[in-house]
Order: sequence, then structure tokens, then C-alpha cells
Amino acid sequence: MTATDTPTNATATVPALQLGERSIWPPVVLAPMAGVTNAPFRSLCRKFGPGLVYVNEMIMATGLVHGNRKTDTMLKFGPDEDFRSLQLYGSDPEMLGRAVHKLGQANAVDHIDLNFGCPAPKVTRRGGGAAVPLKRQLLHAIVTAAVTAGKEYGIPVTCKFRMGINDDLITFIETGLICEDAGAVAVALHARTAQQHYAPSAHWEAISQLKQAVKTIPVLGNGDIWSGEDAVKMISQTGCAGVVVGRGCLGRPWLFADLVSSINGENKRVNPNLFEVRKIMLRHAQLLVEYFENEDRAMRDIRKHMAWYLKGFSVPREIRSSLGMVDSL
Repeated sequence: MTATDTPTNATATVPALQLGERSIWPPVVLAPMAGVTNAPFRSLCRKFGPGLVYVNEMIMATGLVHGNRKTDTMLKFGPDEDFRSLQLYGSDPEMLGRAVHKLGQANAVDHIDLNFGCPAPKVTRRGGGAAVPLKRQLLHAIVTAAVTAGKEYGIPVTCKFRMGINDDLITFIETGLICEDAGAVAVALHARTAQQHYAPSAHWEAISQLKQAVKTIPVLGNGDIWSGEDAVKMISQTGCAGVVVGRGCLGRPWLFADLVSSINGENKRVNPNLFEVRKIMLRHAQLLVEYFENEDRAMRDIRKHMAWYLKGFSVPREIRSSLGMVDSL
């Protein structure tokens, strides 16, 4: 993998992110993404940025408590993951508490993030994700239940949320204060509303506002981090304590090497050529086969990653098409 020097005058001055007994430096978090941030993808990312926080896929607390088979499969962590991070969602405080207890009793995780920002209708229709902050008492009860259960096992709890449902229902300041009061050790703001999904550009000024309001715990920023330079700009412009990266690393697990380099004030950037990307694609597919223990299932999973990996490269349409329908290693 080639690395090049990229001139930059920007630097980020932030302390390490403290999650329980673990200090994370630099303070970079992989955002949980459904169908993406499973163990194979996290393994690829860790290769480029060891020691960061790589969050598993979002899991419904109810499914975890009742032993749903699909949920149990999603709970898998790699043997080399020494900081196991998982995101939970739900709208029942008792169920969230029971889910955390179950994870703690099994010594299954080292960190739990609570999702209060998912805009997917199938989640918000059930009162979960981005719908929760509309009910302040419920939000407080959910965070309190998770934090209380987590303390028994030394599991720190963080919360991730959006600015609100839409421009008429902005809730992020109150949400941050409630999470802080309920005992969360950090909060992360995706600087868009649920209605906006992922466009237009993120409103970084909202991260600054949340940072000014929440005084005792770190505020992380999320939205439009496509490069190491973007991370440094966000930290410098908003005063946030670190960054959460989602779509920017799709098909680009090497982004974490650039994030580490930039926040450390270094100029090295990873610029893989197509031959090197091909190797990463194949390794990803191999890891998926090991993970699912089923080549057919693994190939169905890798298909969606192909367009992300090939973005920006000159690849014939027929090859792109065939990779998008790949059925074997």
C-alpha cells in the first residue's frame, strides 16, 4: 500500500477519548452501519487504524434479550478485537436494561452505544432511533437503564443522535443534556436531521452548539468526514472531542490510516492503486466466507461493496456489472 506526503497546515489538538478504562487515541470512531460494519469489515479497518473504536452493527435490544438467531449472528466479534463495541436501539427502558445485563453477564462487549439517530422508517415507526428524543422522559429512562446496568460490569455507555426529526423539530441540545445527566460518558451528533438522511451537507455549526451546551462529557462530531483533513477541520472548527466516521470509509477502509495521520499532525496519506484495491476486495470476501461459514451468503454480502471499492477508478462497465453479481471467490 503506497503512502504519499500531502502538504497540510492543519492540526487537531484534542485529548484521548476515555471510554471506561480504555483511552482511545486518536479519538476516532467507526459509526455502526447496518449490513456493513460486521466483523470482516471492522477487521479490514483495524488493519489501517489499530486501537480505534470500531462499532458493530446496530442491534435491537428486544431481539438480543429473546435470543433472536439473526441477532446472535450479528453479535460476532473477531478473535483479534480487544475492544468490543456494540450499538443497541429500542424504545423500552426495561428491555434496554435487560439487554445490557445479558451482554455484561456474558462478558460479550466492552462498550455500548445507544442509537437515537437512525432515520429508517422501520426503526422510527416502532418509536426507536431518531423518534426517541421527541419523548424526553423516555429518553432519560432508556439511557439511565443502560448506564445503570452497564456500571455493574464496567461497560461505558455512549449515545449517538441527530439534530432532530426535521427543521421544525430540533432536539439535539436537549438530547445531549439528557444523555449527560443520565450518565452517558460521551455523545456523538450526526449534524443532520432524520428527514435529511445524508444530504445536503452536514451542519457542523450544530456540533459547536452542542459542545457549548454539554459541559462534562466529550462531544463527538459526525457528518461529511471524507478525509483526514476533514476530521482536522471538524475538530478545529467545532471544538469537538473527536470524530465518528460512517459513509466516508465505504470501500475505503484505508481512510482510518489517513485519519490517524492527520490528527497526529503527520502528512502521510494512503493512496492505493487499483491492483492494491483488488487485493483488499479479495481479502474482504475471504473474511466474509469465514464469518458466515457460507460462500454463497458471503458473496451476496460482498456485492454491495464492489461499487464503493471501484469508485473513482476507470473500470469497464461489464467488469463492474459482473463484480456486482459475483457468486464465488
